[in-house]
Amino acid sequence: MNSDIKIVAGRSNRDIAEKIARGTHRELSDVTIRNFADGEIWVKYEENVRGVDLYIVQSTIAPSDNLMELLMLIDAAKRASARRITAVIPYFGYARQDRKDQPRVAITAKLVANLLMHAGAHRVITMDLHTPQLQGFFDIPLDHLYASSVSVEILKGLGMTNLAVASPDVGGVKTARAFAKMLGGADLVVVDKRRPSHNVAEVVNIIGDVRDKNVIMVDDLIDTGSTFVQCAEALRNAGAQTIVGFCTHPVFSGQAVEKIAASDALSKLYVTDTIPMVQQHPKIEVISVAGLFAEAIIRTHENQSISSLFERAQS
Repeated sequence: MNSDIKIVAGRSNRDIAEKIARGTHRELSDVTIRNFADGEIWVKYEENVRGVDLYIVQSTIAPSDNLMELLMLIDAAKRASARRITAVIPYFGYARQDRKDQPRVAITAKLVANLLMHAGAHRVITMDLHTPQLQGFFDIPLDHLYASSVSVEILKGLGMTNLAVASPDVGGVKTARAFAKMLGGADLVVVDKRRPSHNVAEVVNIIGDVRDKNVIMVDDLIDTGSTFVQCAEALRNAGAQTIVGFCTHPVFSGQAVEKIAASDALSKLYVTDTIPMVQQHPKIEVISVAGLFAEAIIRTHENQSISSLFERAQS
C-alpha cells in the first residue's frame, strides 16, 4: 500500500475507528476536536494532510453534533488540500427520513447527502442503509457494505436446524431473503405490522409458517426495541421455538436494552459495532465489522474492486 493514506476519527465511535486503522496496519492520525464553552465545535488536523488519501470515520448517531463534527472534519481536510476525502460512516443517521410520507416534512436523508458532498467529501463508505435506494441520493460515489458477510458465519456457528428467517416488516424482506439464502435455503417469514405513530408498531399478521421452527429475525436497526420485541413475541405465540435476533445498528433509544433483556421470546441478539454500546447485557453480543471497513479502505485506496464485499446485494 502506498504511504499517502491517513485515517482519522471523530468522537462518535472512536473504538471502531481504532480497529479499522489497525486493520489497515496504521494508527489513527492526530486530530484535535473540542467544544467551546457555548457548545460550538472546533477541529484541527495536527498532521499534514496535503495530498493524502484521507478517510474520516464517524457514525452520525444522535446528537446532531456528530454530523456537524463530520462536516467540519471534511471541510478542514479540503482546506488543508487533502487529495481525496472519504467519509467512512458506519451508521448513517437520518436514513429513515427518506421520503415525504406526509405533507410538509423534510427529506432529511437527501439533505445530509447534499451536505456531505458540498462540505467536500469525494466518496462515502457506509453499511446497511435503511433502504438501499438511498444510494441514489448521492452525487458522489458511495460504497454500500453489508454486515451479513460477517454475521452469517456467526449465525451458522449456532448450529440451528429447521430454520426460518423472519423480517420484522415488509421493507426488510430483501434482507431476510438474502440471509435465508446464505443460511442454506431457510424458510422466509414476514411479520406484517402497522405504525399508528412514530416508534409505535402493532403486529397485524405473520406471513409464513414458524410452528416448531427455530427463527432468526433480522433487521437493519433497533431503535426503542418495542417493535423487535413485539415481533419476537408474535413469532413465539405462532409456535416458533428458539428465536435469535440480529441487527446491524444498535441505536437503542430509551429503555431498549431493558426491553430486550426482559423478553422471554428473544433468546439472543447479535449487533455490530457501527454504534458504540453504552449499556451492556449478556443477552446482547457485539460482532465487529471493522475488518470489513478496513478491507474496503485498502481496496479503495489501491483502486481495486470492492464488489466482493457487498455481494449480498445480488442475493
